[in-house]
Amino acid sequence: MSELGITALLIASLFLILGSGVWIGLTLTGVAWIAMELFSSHPAGDAMAVTIWGSSSSWTLTALPLFIWMGEILFRTRLSESMFKGLAPWVNWLPGRLLHTNVIGCAIFAAVSGSSAATCATIGKMTLPELTKRGYPQDQIIGSLAGAGTLGLLIPPSIIMIVYGVSAEVSISQLFVAGVLPGLLLASLFSGYIVIWSLLNPGKIPPRTEQFTLSQKLYESRHLIPVMGLIGAVLGSIYAGLATATEAAAVGVIGSFVMSTLQGSLNWVTFKESLMGATRLYCMIALILAGASFLTLSMGYIGLPRHLAEYVSSLGLSPFLLVLALTVFYVILGCFLDGISMVVLTMGVLLPTVQAAHIDLIWFGIFVVVVVEMAQITPPVGFNLFVLQGMTRKEITYIARVTLPFFFLMCGMVLALWFFPQIATWLPGKM
Repeated sequence: MSELGITALLIASLFLILGSGVWIGLTLTGVAWIAMELFSSHPAGDAMAVTIWGSSSSWTLTALPLFIWMGEILFRTRLSESMFKGLAPWVNWLPGRLLHTNVIGCAIFAAVSGSSAATCATIGKMTLPELTKRGYPQDQIIGSLAGAGTLGLLIPPSIIMIVYGVSAEVSISQLFVAGVLPGLLLASLFSGYIVIWSLLNPGKIPPRTEQFTLSQKLYESRHLIPVMGLIGAVLGSIYAGLATATEAAAVGVIGSFVMSTLQGSLNWVTFKESLMGATRLYCMIALILAGASFLTLSMGYIGLPRHLAEYVSSLGLSPFLLVLALTVFYVILGCFLDGISMVVLTMGVLLPTVQAAHIDLIWFGIFVVVVVEMAQITPPVGFNLFVLQGMTRKEITYIARVTLPFFFLMCGMVLALWFFPQIATWLPGKM
């Protein structure tokens, strides 16, 4: 069978098994088994056992459950309420006023959670009732929250960056550093859109009812001290070269325990809920990673990545057209798969092509994170859309529609990364 036929068969098998309701990790393992049994002489059982054990026992991957646990602990503290109190006085003078708390709150919480869904849910629990009560328009509340929630993937520490770093065998610490400027720039684009929209629709924003002096603003900022201290401990230890990503994750867990203890919200119930929540989420991710590793190995045995890379190379696409094609590819793929599955499913196939085009792998990692962010707000499988649907009881089509401007801002971010690659490569080059 030709490479095109093998590819079509494997893709059809993938969607058939996924459509039948089988877990993603088991689906990937099953497709890999089919590929090895039909198109390779290597024993599938031995390869599966070695690959799954190797991917599950990776030391680099240890950072992943620790960052997830840190986010779960913070999710169950009063951190969100404190953040709102600390941020509100500083944004009250901007056009759009308290709508900016969605963006700034998500950017801050992203720096300690690493998860888009956790960022969206945590900040949403705080801002949705507060902003609705104060009369802000629902479409802008939900749209800005869905868009800004994706910053949980880009602003380090990021679960997707860890997964990409393991898959592409690049430095996770450098990826974390590379995500800082793009994350801040994207957050600025989101706030800029809110400013412009508010200036064009002045009657839809409630009038300012509270006035704060500088001393009052500084006093209210005391609520930001715990989270800023945790961010400084986690990211500062990485940037200063004092800790690896895994060690920094351990620092984050210890810091979150200290914070929740000082807040008085740490007890046996919250400890158990955070541990079980992190365990469930990591087990799902680990199963997906194990299945994807086996699938990558099986495709390597049958030579599929090499043939596909040769096919893409034969098209003669310039690096720019290749990046545009990959952007469309990932957005379409995001309609069916979650972000982690997208990364681990495609890296084995795409990395040879990307390297052949002389694209920097650190830059490509940031690019992948941005397009995966875009997939978080594309129906029908947009995780942020699911989170907000559960919180607001709105139709997912409505949530997707009000989030569309932020999707286009992310498209602009992809173009900015291409024309100004230093946005992603300048800070890692200083390490």
